[in-house]
Amino acid sequence: MPANHSTICKFDSMADPTCQLALDSIAAEVEHALNLAHNGSSRGPDSTLSDEDRRCLQDLRVTDPRDDKTRIEQTKGGLLKDAYRWVLTTPEFQRWRDDEHSRLLWIKGDPGKGKTMLLCGIVDELQNTTSEIRPLSYFFCQATDSRINNASAVLRGLMYMLIDQQPALISHLRRKYDLAGKQLFEDVNAWTALKGILGSMLEDPNLQCSYLVIDALDECTTDLSLLLTLIQELAAKSNIKWIVSGRNWPNIEKELTKATQKVRLCLELNEESVSTAVREYVKFKVDGLAQKNDYDSDTQSAVQSHLASKAEGTFLWVALVCQELIDIPGWEAKDLIIEFPPGLDALYKRMMDQICKSRRALLFKSILAVLSVIYRPITLDELVSFFGLPGRVSSQSQAMLEIISLCGSFLTLRGRTIFFVHQSAKDFLITKASNDVFPSGIEEIHHTVFSQSLQALSILCRDIYNLKTPGLPIEKVKQLDLNPDPLSAVGYSCVYWIDHLYDSRTEHKEKNLQENGVIDRFLRGKYLYWLEALSLLRSISHGVLSMIKLESLVQEHASPLVDLTRDGRRFIQYHRAVIESSPLQIYASALIFSPTQSPIRRQFQAEEPQWLITKPHMDSGWSACLTTLEGHGHSVESIAWSSDGRL
Repeated sequence: MPANHSTICKFDSMADPTCQLALDSIAAEVEHALNLAHNGSSRGPDSTLSDEDRRCLQDLRVTDPRDDKTRIEQTKGGLLKDAYRWVLTTPEFQRWRDDEHSRLLWIKGDPGKGKTMLLCGIVDELQNTTSEIRPLSYFFCQATDSRINNASAVLRGLMYMLIDQQPALISHLRRKYDLAGKQLFEDVNAWTALKGILGSMLEDPNLQCSYLVIDALDECTTDLSLLLTLIQELAAKSNIKWIVSGRNWPNIEKELTKATQKVRLCLELNEESVSTAVREYVKFKVDGLAQKNDYDSDTQSAVQSHLASKAEGTFLWVALVCQELIDIPGWEAKDLIIEFPPGLDALYKRMMDQICKSRRALLFKSILAVLSVIYRPITLDELVSFFGLPGRVSSQSQAMLEIISLCGSFLTLRGRTIFFVHQSAKDFLITKASNDVFPSGIEEIHHTVFSQSLQALSILCRDIYNLKTPGLPIEKVKQLDLNPDPLSAVGYSCVYWIDHLYDSRTEHKEKNLQENGVIDRFLRGKYLYWLEALSLLRSISHGVLSMIKLESLVQEHASPLVDLTRDGRRFIQYHRAVIESSPLQIYASALIFSPTQSPIRRQFQAEEPQWLITKPHMDSGWSACLTTLEGHGHSVESIAWSSDGRL
């Protein structure tokens, strides 16, 4: 084969556990591709999506759950069949699979018991072993990522996969999307609309018996109760089979107990099967360590035996300990393994104690504190930007990687994005290590992130991407290959600085909302550049909600910034569509079509186009029109208002 053989992965033999895992993964991908080909060939004429359909599907997409599944499996070292196959032989799973009246399989267990990988395995089995191709839609919740930690995102993910497999179902979505456009998925009524659309899809007479899978209900941090109620309602439908997983939480227990056609599979009640699966996982991980670090047979046997005896049926504990041993030579591993205590909390405490004793303890704890309060995972560049790390560190990518690795095993990197290894790690820091991580309280960390964010946003300026053409649509901006991207380090700050102010202490809010304070100076000096950046980041919707939130803070604290923030909120609401579609139209269009006495227009008068000789005549103040709804393709026959009257 003509290739650079030095870069090809090589294995000692077919019996090599890593080789077996790779072969299993390849086989699963091939089988999945064949299923997709079969499914695609059976779609018929409805499989062709129009341009309007594709735009609707793009706006619906918040994530592709298939990519999330692949990422999760890769992060955890691959999907080991021996670690999940046991569940396929349980009476509970077989009853759910074979009994048409058992429509909800509820898998519950404590943190680290392998629920997510269990569901990954079940998804593969459902894709590869069913006698007929059935639509399969799934979603993996993640509490630390604001994109996928809410009930609306779950429904959007499920519908996205259903439509991808049966395109004709998009007609149920288009009925409302054609009237509301992208705002259908983002305004305060999104849940109500999405709930109705999914219900309509599932009642479609052409929809085959389908599988819907939701992992980690406990990591759905927004509107979980609404999601649980909906699952109860939809589980009664005869053509749908559900699988959900989550921790042993009383609120989940209370709601799902009401479902009448459920099968409950408790991992703690299947202790023997879980322990056997964990032992297989231990063997797989230790085989890898032995090959990497050249263990002799006695060391390999000792490490494997010790891990198996202390694991207590917890995959995550094994994974964390093996990560600690990854660079430990064989002669040392045999002694070190004894020092790891059993139980997740005890292991997390040991890791935290090591951090507290380190020379850079303050820096490490500060990093953990910041990462514990952010609303989505951030990149290394973003961490450097708003965290204010020392210059000699921020200029060295390798040094930053080392700092993250020294934060115990709490954190992991996927590419250049930082994640907690597991939700239980973040929970431990917030609930059981708060005195070390948040000595002045979580609200103080929110204020720190807010302050550093505003400092980072000082780089904002007009036409930061050097687009030059005022009418360049956002779709064309996506095609630009900017290296480096000037917004890569401040993307998080652009979107979430107001949220962190909102969650900080009252005294901090009052100080920052004073006349000539940091917010006053930011709005007067950077407001339009901030909106341009939000447009480039495809986050204008969040910007609208942020300005509404900022205005409420200003009113609550009787700040002198009332008029300025109100005007800023009216500006982004009124011109939202044009700013969202063409970032530089904020200067060529939005400014000159704003009221002549608008504080924002007057403040940024110098940004108005100089080539425009005759400007349009505008009223001195804003009209009664708050915003113009765009994106619909047909006449509007009805309008519904949000309960608070803001959207």
